[in-house]
Amino acid sequence: MSSLRRRRLSLTAALACLLAAGIASAATTSPAQHATALIDAGQFSSAEADITEALAQPGLSADARDALLFQRERMRRILIDFTLDTDAAKAKVRKQIPDLTDAEFARWDSQGLIEHQVIDGRTLYFKRAPNNLFLLSKEAAARRAHPAPANDDPMETLNDHHRAARREALATQRSSVTPNHVRVTETVTVNADAVPAGETIRAWLPFPRELPGQQEGVHLVDSQPSGAKVAPAETMQRTAYLEKKAEAGKTTTFAVTYELTIYAQYHDLDASKVTRTKITPELAPFVAERAPHIVFTDDLRAFSRKVVGTETNPYRIAQKLFAAVDQIPWAGAREYSTISNLSDYTLHAGHGDCGEQTMLLITLLRLNGIPARWQSGFIFSDGKYNNIHDWGQLYLAPYGWVPMDVTFGQLHPAQGDDPALQWFYLGGLDAYRIAFNSDFSQPLVPAKQFFRSETVDSQRGELEWRGGNLYFDKWDYDFTWQLLPASERTDR
Repeated sequence: MSSLRRRRLSLTAALACLLAAGIASAATTSPAQHATALIDAGQFSSAEADITEALAQPGLSADARDALLFQRERMRRILIDFTLDTDAAKAKVRKQIPDLTDAEFARWDSQGLIEHQVIDGRTLYFKRAPNNLFLLSKEAAARRAHPAPANDDPMETLNDHHRAARREALATQRSSVTPNHVRVTETVTVNADAVPAGETIRAWLPFPRELPGQQEGVHLVDSQPSGAKVAPAETMQRTAYLEKKAEAGKTTTFAVTYELTIYAQYHDLDASKVTRTKITPELAPFVAERAPHIVFTDDLRAFSRKVVGTETNPYRIAQKLFAAVDQIPWAGAREYSTISNLSDYTLHAGHGDCGEQTMLLITLLRLNGIPARWQSGFIFSDGKYNNIHDWGQLYLAPYGWVPMDVTFGQLHPAQGDDPALQWFYLGGLDAYRIAFNSDFSQPLVPAKQFFRSETVDSQRGELEWRGGNLYFDKWDYDFTWQLLPASERTDR
């Protein structure tokens, strides 16, 4: 991704505005909304006092109570992400820039390159901010004593897989091409004594959706323990559900193994053929706001006007918005459940990870009347690379729903390549990704009883016991995968 940075609004100023707006409108907002504004402004003590007072009021509904309790939990999670004081943040940067000066640190900090929050008057830095600095600043990266090698997905660079997918799609007039057959094992390991011995741990592990033309032939091969219950195919955030009792002093392991066939996708989009989409009842939800993460704020409207200008062709508008979000550099993200509005956060922070970039692009497309929706899951390669990842889809008439991955962004065709490959990821996808989710913030099956660790996505899993949710600091996850020749597939 390009390291060019857009103009950043001061995060401190933005939070101060949120606080002022929250206080000014306290009479018309719910207690949970007021607490949200206080937390976003770093006023944790005031938020806690307000939450405690609101919880004590008679007649409080169950939903209102849960909303307040989640804001209390959000403060706890923020403090898990923001663990560094100024000296600790400088020390981490100095591991890569031994002669870092205080003036350099202060300058980069004032430019918004070292993410921090002021919480009850104390400046705390995001635990990944020192490493993110080298992704956001060419100047800082050039100062490193021992630069680390890049660890990007091979699919982020134009390669023969992209070329083959486009070539086959054009030759066959099919949009689903170059399939990969893959077997994947997901493993979740709960820390020893994270729950008392004898207590049942409930686990939801992500599981692929059946998506014709994108991924097909999905089937469960095995699970640990046996008897995994796979959510119905129509579940938008699909999982395999397992239960197991904890043993004293031992980790608790859950695993699922599945196989599927994944297709690369390529749509040869022609702007001259694209028309304005008629918004049917089926498409209406995908051009609508959806609080808290898809809201057409004044700042977002202004950004859209600047990018889109007078363009009216939906595909050209999509290209402009895609290119603009592509300019926002990637950086490791705090947990989504700690962020009150992902698209607004990404717009103002000036950086974002794949889900934050995708949510911003979806919001911008919808604002411009172009239907857009979420997808996410797991990505891998022929080599050792794997990661969790978010992308999306947009609707362009007459082509229908087509994929988009703004984090992989625009590719760079070499001499002799077709220039159209630049826009491979606006209308195409590689065959090295598995979608678990076709929407965000959707209920799990069976229903979870306690707050989710991830309130937006579902890629690592969710765990709980009768005493409450198990947050990410209580367990870890892993993926292993194997590309299969047809002779080894168990669905044959």
